[in-house]
Amino acid sequence: MLTVYLLRHGQTAWNADNNRYCGRTDISLTEKGMAQAQEVRYQLEGIEFANVYSSPLQRAYTTAQIASGGEVEKDQRLIEADFGSWEGKTKEEFIAENAAGWDNWLRDPSSCRAGETGETGAEIVARVDDFFRSVQEKYQQGNIMVVAHNGINRLYMAYKLGMPLSNYRQLVQQNSSITCFTLDEKGMLTLELLNSRLR
Repeated sequence: MLTVYLLRHGQTAWNADNNRYCGRTDISLTEKGMAQAQEVRYQLEGIEFANVYSSPLQRAYTTAQIASGGEVEKDQRLIEADFGSWEGKTKEEFIAENAAGWDNWLRDPSSCRAGETGETGAEIVARVDDFFRSVQEKYQQGNIMVVAHNGINRLYMAYKLGMPLSNYRQLVQQNSSITCFTLDEKGMLTLELLNSRLR
């Protein structure tokens, strides 16, 4: 089986600012975010990784570099969701502008577009699932590290666990926390750790 250590990137200024939605905006880690990534490196010390992958956005790539201490392969399929009109706004701000858009997303993110002009949940899941399928073709066993984003990580896990995508927000993944799951030869996901610290 392939063991995946799935991380959300470390803290950014927008995370610290009432979780302002940051999809494709390419902002850097805060000092706290870099310290969080260093803490992950300490927690994962001694684990050998066959490869380390990250979103192409710098907040994920920098987290992956620090956490792994090695080479990182960027993959476009791991980029955060396109949040459409929600980009750069807090949830309170965009709900005040258009509450129906948020309600529609919560009810059915699978077919609803985030921020009305962004990606659907089904589109996000399809590209992330394609990434993991291609990785499994290269690595049937061993460990890999994947550093990506809160939105796509939770939607993918909800899908693989057989949950309606509308339940994805019930899965928590804080900045630089460790989630670990295995993928068997049929692609079955078994969740070992969620939003955890190992030491």
